[in-house]
Amino acid sequence: MSTHVARRSWSTVAPALALALLAGPLLAGCEQVEAAPGAASAPAAAVEVETGVDAEPVPEADLAPAGEVAAAQSALAAALLLEVKGRAPKTGYSRDQFGAAWKDTDRNGCDQRNDVLGRDLTDLTHKPGTRSCVVLSGTLADPYSGTVIAFQRGQDTSSAVQIDHVVALADAWQKGAQQWDAPTREQFANDPLNLLAVDGPLNAQKGAGDTATWLPPNKAYRCAYVARQVGVKLAYGLWVTAAEQDAMASVLSACPDEPLPTGSAIPPAAAPAPATEPAPEPESAPESAPYKNCAEAWSAGAAPVRLGDPGYAPHLDGDGDGVGCERRP
Repeated sequence: MSTHVARRSWSTVAPALALALLAGPLLAGCEQVEAAPGAASAPAAAVEVETGVDAEPVPEADLAPAGEVAAAQSALAAALLLEVKGRAPKTGYSRDQFGAAWKDTDRNGCDQRNDVLGRDLTDLTHKPGTRSCVVLSGTLADPYSGTVIAFQRGQDTSSAVQIDHVVALADAWQKGAQQWDAPTREQFANDPLNLLAVDGPLNAQKGAGDTATWLPPNKAYRCAYVARQVGVKLAYGLWVTAAEQDAMASVLSACPDEPLPTGSAIPPAAAPAPATEPAPEPESAPESAPYKNCAEAWSAGAAPVRLGDPGYAPHLDGDGDGVGCERRP
């Protein structure tokens, strides 16, 4: 008998392994049936990842819908339920396809960039007059590098801490987002579950990489990082490539109990109406046309002008943080 063992892709054994992982919690509450006298005790259930004989595929109808297990099951089980397809062409992709950057999607009066800085940094200081929105400084325990970074807002310093899309926008575009409507793409780009404050250079290094092509240098964070990617892709119905699913399974096999992260990764069609009151109107109502320069914004008493405010334009925002004309020269 040949000792050769054929390599099986995780995507091939995913359904069987997913069902095995899901079975544990379901059986935990069931009364055990006593074995017949003389019967050999059954060994614990196991799933062979590699075998020389192809197993019968599990019918798709027998698998639990992905959305039903997203909140309760492990990240590994969820990763093996993700749809596996090839990467679509990048044709037509641009950042603009995902709407305005750092929009105030939760309507709390603060843009998403500053919301994430406020969530992920400690020892915060805020810009006066911004209702504790605009973060001026803070300390980041960077999950990607495992180091501590001192954040200081400024044209030459803000980039030390950047907001990463854990599932990159370009990656999402090639794995399902091309078919979304504009509001869904905008929600995805601003979803807190898909956003992390991280080391700027490492964020640039990652680019649009998926699990198969980039992982954080900080190995202690890899399980949580991959679990977050799985959670986002599952919530939004994005697919993965075979190599990507293999990489996810490889990382999460070292931490099989790693839970899916909780958050607000819910497409807008299924999201409830915001519970908070809409942000109050600004005290001054500047003209809707973009200001030609910061001098004009200061003269109108509208500076600093934030992304989404009347009069904002990218040429007013030198450091690209969503707030223009922050200080006079």
